[in-house]
Parts: sequence; C-alpha cells; structure tokens
Amino acid sequence: MGVARSQRRRSSSQPRAKRINGASKALNSSKPIKFTLSSDPKLHQAVREAEEQILAAVAQCGYDDQSTFAIRISLEEALVNAIKHGNKLDPSKKVWVEAKISPKRAQIEIEDQGPGFDRTSVPDPTAEENLCKCSGRGILLMETYMNSVSWTKQGRRVKMVRVNQRHFPG
Repeated sequence: MGVARSQRRRSSSQPRAKRINGASKALNSSKPIKFTLSSDPKLHQAVREAEEQILAAVAQCGYDDQSTFAIRISLEEALVNAIKHGNKLDPSKKVWVEAKISPKRAQIEIEDQGPGFDRTSVPDPTAEENLCKCSGRGILLMETYMNSVSWTKQGRRVKMVRVNQRHFPG
C-alpha cells in the first residue's frame, strides 16, 4: 500500500499543518513530530492520526514507495507492541512517539511505560515451532524493513531509522 498524495497545489507557501491531540504540527518543519498516546484500545483513532501525520511528512519529503511501505509497517508494529505488549492495554499508561523526518532519513522513537523486555529472549518467528503462531512477527518486520532498529531503557524504547532510497539507493 502506498501513501495517497494530493494532486492539488497549495496557494500559500506555508506548510500544511494538522492538529493532533490539540497541537498543530507543520509537516515540513525540521522540528520533531511528537505525540503522547493513551494505551486505551478504544482510542485507536488517535493512534491512526499519529500514523497519518508521520506518513504525510514522509510523503512530503519524497520517500520512494519501498521506504514508505517500510516506515508504515514498522510504525504500526512498534505502536501495537508498545500499547499491547508494553503497556498491556492499560488506559492509564502512555506511549510517547517522536519522529524526525527529513528528505534523507526518517527516525522514529517510541517509548512505553511497560516493564520492558530482553530482545534476545524473544522467540524467533521463523523457527519451525513458531511458524503457525498467530503473533510474534512484529519485531522481525521492524528489523527487516528499517535500516536500523535499537532498543533502550530495558526494551521500553525503540529507535528505528529508515534512509530514503531516493537519496541513497542501495
């Protein structure tokens, strides 16, 4: 799935902004895009709006289709992991998202309030005994599609980086 792009041109030279959680964010700003999200599954619209704004910045910076797809999948997986596995769907717990999007690279950091985890203890979803399991592939997808993925704060924070292939074909 690609990101739909508007064919209309803006008459103003001002960057388009969206309002998320009461804050206005300029999409082509060099400032980070930040969100604080609840882990309440009933508030999934706020998560979708955060994803949409980050992907709009990716589109505005001219990312190729492969990079856009990689960022979309990895962002979705990281948010699901933070809300579902990290915060255990506890509505009182928050997830913090910070995205720095430039024409050359996208850096996304997501942190939850859960107990954390040891990345080396996560079962390999490609192992024979795990092939038929319905979950357990999110980390594999993130690590496959992003150029780098690192875990800090005892596994409560993930930092993902994807280089725009239009600038650095590889």
